[in-house]
Amino acid sequence: MERPLEAEDLYREGWAPRIVMTYGVQEPSLAILAARGIVLPPAENEARALLVRLGTPADAFIIPARVHDNTAQEAQTIHQLAQQYRWRRLIVVSSKFHLRRAGFAFRRELGGSGVEVVMHGSRYDPANPARWWASRSDLRWMLSEAPKLVAYLLGLGA
Repeated sequence: MERPLEAEDLYREGWAPRIVMTYGVQEPSLAILAARGIVLPPAENEARALLVRLGTPADAFIIPARVHDNTAQEAQTIHQLAQQYRWRRLIVVSSKFHLRRAGFAFRRELGGSGVEVVMHGSRYDPANPARWWASRSDLRWMLSEAPKLVAYLLGLGA
């Protein structure tokens, strides 16, 4: 909920007229639960429902039907939406460790489109990238993101 909460705050503060949320690939265990008769809604639908309960109007959300496996696919979908709605500025909310790599993906995809891409880390993300070695969870994030960031810098990121 760190990213949706931040997006909702930006919406309420007047920085954005819409909140775009994208579907990610569901973890395999959800299919096992469904086979056993327990169907859980996608996390994105739950996040939207919670933000509506907090007072965000239901029509403020755009949730494309496409399921995304990576940030580059999300950037492609957002590019299509930016063209459709004639957006000139896009605020991308992400976790602090993912911010730089997501910025590469979105700026690469939207380059030359006339859409300004603003990257924004969630204030609800407890991570501290400046002291990544100080906590186990930050260390894991760094070890996960660093090779992906290098791949993007080398032009290999998908």
